[in-house]
Amino acid sequence: VQLQASGGGLVQAWGSLRLSCAVSGRTFSSYFMGWFRQAPGKDREFVAQIMWSGRNTYYADSVKGRFTISRDSAKNTVYLQMNSLKPEDAAVYYCACRPNFSREYNYWGQGTLVTVSS
Repeated sequence: VQLQASGGGLVQAWGSLRLSCAVSGRTFSSYFMGWFRQAPGKDREFVAQIMWSGRNTYYADSVKGRFTISRDSAKNTVYLQMNSLKPEDAAVYYCACRPNFSREYNYWGQGTLVTVSS
């Protein structure tokens, strides 16, 4: 599985960005796609996940109500719509894939940097 994240950039606080993650290569009959982020000096943290079927979305409390994860199966792409961005949302964002039979995210894309100015 190859994952290519894009869409990061500089945005003012309370602004919006949409991240994309293109999925290619081998896939699985059932799998989850997730977004994670890592700010400087902090551990990587979970942001959101979705089953490839489009069901069962799940969000970290810190982003619930502001971020929306979705997927376009025709384009093999997962999105993270980020609204009402806060300075504390600034981080490198990573997309990842977890087959349904796995307990961990095994496949990772390169990160895309999100900078939020106050």
